[in-house]
Parts: sequence; structure tokens; C-alpha cells
Amino acid sequence: MARSERASRMEELPSPVDLSGMAGRRTWELSGGRRQRVAIARAPAAEPQVPLRDEPFAALDALTRERLREEVRTLASTTGPTVLFVTHSAEEAALLGCRVLAMAAGPGRVVAEVPVPLPRDPGTDVASLRGDPAFAALRTEPAAATRSPVAA
Repeated sequence: MARSERASRMEELPSPVDLSGMAGRRTWELSGGRRQRVAIARAPAAEPQVPLRDEPFAALDALTRERLREEVRTLASTTGPTVLFVTHSAEEAALLGCRVLAMAAGPGRVVAEVPVPLPRDPGTDVASLRGDPAFAALRTEPAAATRSPVAA
């Protein structure tokens, strides 16, 4: 991508993930949370067909993780591409996914596919989602599938 195009994309991307004023900073000057935001913002700039997010929130504190989940929900509703999101958190999968694929270990294989019937719009209150019976099922069904004899 041309340098001029990169510059204009950088100006477009920081606002959805709250990086305003950070464009001139070096990597070592950013907190862990800001580095994760850069990674989230960088992916759509390259326009991959299916971006991969492999445990992007694993090393973050709970408050930053919660904030970034909300930002990812907002980005997903506005940008639209499919994202392959790998996580060990059933709650995270339920909050961010439109379907959950549960995998068994060694060799990794899909043992269950669970659709997520929860609202996808960014205005949805996450606290109300956590109280939804469908959310409770989404937190247990994938894990139960990995423990079944078929998964072994």
C-alpha cells in the first residue's frame, strides 16, 4: 500500500479503538492495553479476507479486557468482515461471536458448533446479555461438548 494511503488509513482507524493522539508514539511508549488496541485497529487496515485474533485479550487486566470487548463488538457491527477469534473463554466467545466452534485437543478438531442467538448490535447492554438464559447455555454447551466421549 502506498505511503500516502497508509497515512490516511491511520487517521481513519484510531477513533474506533480510542487511540487518538497516539500516532506519533513508539511501541515501548504504549501500555499493554494500547498495544492490543493498535493490533485490533491494524487488522482492518490491511483488509484481510478473514482476520485471525488468537487470544488477543489473554494478557490484559479485567477492566481493559472488558473495554476492548466492547470496542470489538462495535467494530464488528460497523466493519462487517468475518473474524476468526480464538479464545479459551466461553463468555468471551458468547459475547463476541455469532457462532462458537468447540474444539477437542490433539489433534485439534471441531466437536461442536453452537450458534449464538444473542443481539449483535453495539448498543446492547452486555449486563443484560449476561442475564439471558441463552447466554448461560452458551457458557456451558461448548465446554460440555469438549468433555464428551466423542471429543476424546
